[in-house]
Amino acid sequence: MTNFLSISTLLILIGCLLLGVLYAWLLYRINTNLDKKLKKILFVLRVLAIALLTFLLFAPLVKRITYTLEKPIIVIAHDNSISVKTIAPTGFDANQYQSDLKKLAAKLGDKYEVKSYSFGDSVKAGLRFTGTDRVSNGTALIHQLNDELLNRNVGAIILASDGIFNRGGNPLYELNKIKAPVYTIALGDTIPKRDVLVANVNYNNIVYLDNEFTLDIQVQAFESKGETTQLTVLEDGTKVKAREIPIHSDSFVRDVQLKLKANKVGIHKYTVSVSGIKNEVTSKNNSQTIFIEVIDGRQKILIASAVPHPDLAILKQAIELNKHYEVTLALADELNTIDPSKFSLAILYQLPALGNTATTLINRLQQEKISLWYIIGAQTNLQGFNQGQKQLNFTRTNGVLQEVFPFYDTSFTTFNLTLEALKQLDGYDPLQIPFANMEIKGSYAAVLNQRIGKVNTQSPLLFFMEDNSRKLGFLIGEGIWKWKLEEGKDENSYPLVNELIAKSVQYLSVKDDKRKFKVYSSKNTYEENENVWLNATLYNDAFEPINTPDVQVQLKNEAGKVYNYAFSKYGNAYQLDAGALPQGNYTYVASTTLGEKKYTANGAFYVNAIITEYQQTTANHQLLNTMAQQTNGKMYAPKELLAIADDLERSGKVKTISYEDRKYEEMINLKWIFGLILILLSVEWFFRKRNGEV
Repeated sequence: MTNFLSISTLLILIGCLLLGVLYAWLLYRINTNLDKKLKKILFVLRVLAIALLTFLLFAPLVKRITYTLEKPIIVIAHDNSISVKTIAPTGFDANQYQSDLKKLAAKLGDKYEVKSYSFGDSVKAGLRFTGTDRVSNGTALIHQLNDELLNRNVGAIILASDGIFNRGGNPLYELNKIKAPVYTIALGDTIPKRDVLVANVNYNNIVYLDNEFTLDIQVQAFESKGETTQLTVLEDGTKVKAREIPIHSDSFVRDVQLKLKANKVGIHKYTVSVSGIKNEVTSKNNSQTIFIEVIDGRQKILIASAVPHPDLAILKQAIELNKHYEVTLALADELNTIDPSKFSLAILYQLPALGNTATTLINRLQQEKISLWYIIGAQTNLQGFNQGQKQLNFTRTNGVLQEVFPFYDTSFTTFNLTLEALKQLDGYDPLQIPFANMEIKGSYAAVLNQRIGKVNTQSPLLFFMEDNSRKLGFLIGEGIWKWKLEEGKDENSYPLVNELIAKSVQYLSVKDDKRKFKVYSSKNTYEENENVWLNATLYNDAFEPINTPDVQVQLKNEAGKVYNYAFSKYGNAYQLDAGALPQGNYTYVASTTLGEKKYTANGAFYVNAIITEYQQTTANHQLLNTMAQQTNGKMYAPKELLAIADDLERSGKVKTISYEDRKYEEMINLKWIFGLILILLSVEWFFRKRNGEV
């Protein structure tokens, strides 16, 4: 293609020159007044002008090449966490280190583009030496560098840290994303310090009333052989457990399991602590605070059926995936022994049945105003079903079954389902439903509708209704076990059947909260470096969410200090970002006025002290050295860091990159061409005018 274009352009240029020659010959062939030498010059000027003008008509392309130079980028990152500042080796001069790091940045800035960062709780631009960040997240630094400097000429990364990374995982595995050598500056002290600490507490954050639960506590000690520490557990400030722990080695680890009993409903604060020893490096890691919520038993779900069926196992397994639910399966004669008052929800599987109407059980469930989920199938006594409730009615029944496929109703908003997973519905087997006319009395919310053959109908397959504040669910069809079997064919499929059952049960079993003013914190426990968020919702008499009036809230800590805030209006609700608060217990009281009525709501949360930086006090220089070696870099002691600039220069790895930019543009866009044509014609006109030819 290139040869064709060059030959074609050459032929056009020759043609334009010939046209210019012809035009000039016609103009000057009979002219006898001009000097022969001048005539030839004017002839050439006219040929060139006409040839250029004609050539531009064909809009030839001109290739232009430009070069852009990009200086190498040198990244300097300093670990601004507590452990770097607090745990320093003997003889370390922090002021000298900070001065040298700034000098290094200035020296490298003369030749390279230098970008400096500080990292810890978060990644910030610039070098900060406050040493106040309560965690050290090296992975966040690598991710930010990868985002900001993607496809840039990164020459090297200079990382100053103690190698203790306690958030975000090990950054070693993320370095391959940035193709640059890492030069590490080894801060901190690798010599173990005398210390005893609560290293970890494993526990379940929700337990049930009157049940026993276990705290799995790991106690560690360093350079403390021969000492004895006392492990203590406080529940809401009262001692409930204590144990003496002798320390048998200089590098001591012991797992202690303590059993406690949940005696009272609510959120309880447990403080796990070990007594200090003489001359330990810090006492801030001697305790940890955890919160455990005690709830009054699980919600009980009844699955009632006249006969066994594979669907029953699928229902039971899906519900029991949530540890907050306890399932009772009752079959045949067991239906008469059930106490309905114990249950939050009853799933009536094909009840009333043809051989067992279970009238007594169904009547008692309705008297107790228990939420019900009816599942209709081949064994359902449709006449008895019509008589037992008023929401759904089947007519013209003939005992014949038909197959229907499910498809998702996109207008459903009662709860959220995974949209990608809903695509699996297209491959599910059909359910079997009674062949009958179905009449629904009242409004309903359909999750799934019926597809018969290839026709999507508006008849619901799975839907929900309400009856005097009692929730009702209906699944028209049996055979969901086949859906589960279909999911099992592909190990990558989403457990959509479990999600459908679990969220349906959750919706039907949850009692509606009819309070008109609600305020709640986004969680019960915050870390010191987290922002505290409060949310509020206000309803009018029609239970429509509104945010017309202002909402005020007062926070109070254990010492009685008061913080006053006003909620911001967000959508049709309220939201408050109270920022990061000091450690401690907090209570809040929110208030607002709607019309002439005043509403209040209260609650509590806890801000936990972060001791992560005190959990490991021995620097990990081995990790820093591995990071350097893996990327063809080098590790330096703080007093050697100024040598990094010379080593970078000698390595030859940090080079300026030249980017070539090639582009084609039409020759007619080049302004100098028009200048040349104007000059040619002007010179010709001048001499012709001078010699009386114009």
